[in-house]
Amino acid sequence: MSKLPNISTSIFSVMSQLSVEYQAINLSQGFPNFPVDDRLIQITAKLVHEDVHQYTPMAGFPPLLKKIADLTQKQYNRTVNPITEILVTAGATQGIFTAIQAITKTGDEVIVLDPSYDSYEPSILLSQGVPVRIPLNDDYTVNWKAVHQACSSKTRMIIINNPHNPTGRIFTQTDIEELENILEQNPNILLLSDEVYEYITFEQKHISANTRKKILSRSIIASSFGKSFHITGWKVGYLIAPENLMHEIKKVHQFLVFSVNSLSQAAISQYLDVVDLDQIASFYQKKRDYFRRLLAPSRFKLLPCEGSYFQVVSYAAISDENDVDFCKRLVSEFGVAAIPNSTFCANGKDLKLIRFCFAKTDETLEAATKRLITL
Repeated sequence: MSKLPNISTSIFSVMSQLSVEYQAINLSQGFPNFPVDDRLIQITAKLVHEDVHQYTPMAGFPPLLKKIADLTQKQYNRTVNPITEILVTAGATQGIFTAIQAITKTGDEVIVLDPSYDSYEPSILLSQGVPVRIPLNDDYTVNWKAVHQACSSKTRMIIINNPHNPTGRIFTQTDIEELENILEQNPNILLLSDEVYEYITFEQKHISANTRKKILSRSIIASSFGKSFHITGWKVGYLIAPENLMHEIKKVHQFLVFSVNSLSQAAISQYLDVVDLDQIASFYQKKRDYFRRLLAPSRFKLLPCEGSYFQVVSYAAISDENDVDFCKRLVSEFGVAAIPNSTFCANGKDLKLIRFCFAKTDETLEAATKRLITL
């Protein structure tokens, strides 16, 4: 008997396979197709010949843990203990899975805001928890009244994703205060804040849970070097959590992966000495603005993109098809792969919205939009 009977093949796998089948331009899956920073390549090449090929300590490569603590202090003015409050993970997805397994028990409810990253629900189900999926409003703002009403004595955790995938929205000050009010009224609920796109924000920075003193003692924060440094295949992320929560998370982590790739950790540790993370946002803002200009002549309506490297568009002026069928036809007839937003929602609500990834070379974006403006 399946432990995940209602979980099918990921939409990302489906669209990427169709992209290969039709030799389409893949703007569906969220990975960059431009070169990695040459400085990181050189650091890695040098380290290959050094003694960094055995297990690191379970929690992470000590110099990297210290660099993460320094980074957190610099970016968020938060002091964290590198030994007891940080865990290097095999990508943020593994970190999120591990945190949910460690914290959620049989029958515990976990609130998820839809549309949501597709790993959240399986992680909850495998911990014998109960996902409570609450749709965002049609403009992708949060219905905090619905979140508040969903909280009960069974609620163990609320998961947020800020900046948000797939919508590209970021939480406002009011959103954060509403969240804090809910947590204050429900002292047994923990927060899992997925902030993997934290360095990819545009007109304004996202408000990190790292900066909210009211809820720090109840927050687990997930970050991703893969997203920040466009090295998604390296699968290196990290969690920050108070010591009492991290103690439980590490119990699961040690039997899941024990320790993360040693060469990658050593390379990232040294790279943090030379890279300017503040330049990441401006790099991707240029990508976003260029892609939006290229799409402007089309019949697609562009929704706001405040963070992440995803652009949501409405195709309502082009077709009445549901979003899954439209994306399949977009691949087969026009040679561009996108992701249908309804697949991120438990209720499958179809708003005629699809998601493009603009973390691509200018040449790729130009080639894709030449096809898209013909619709």
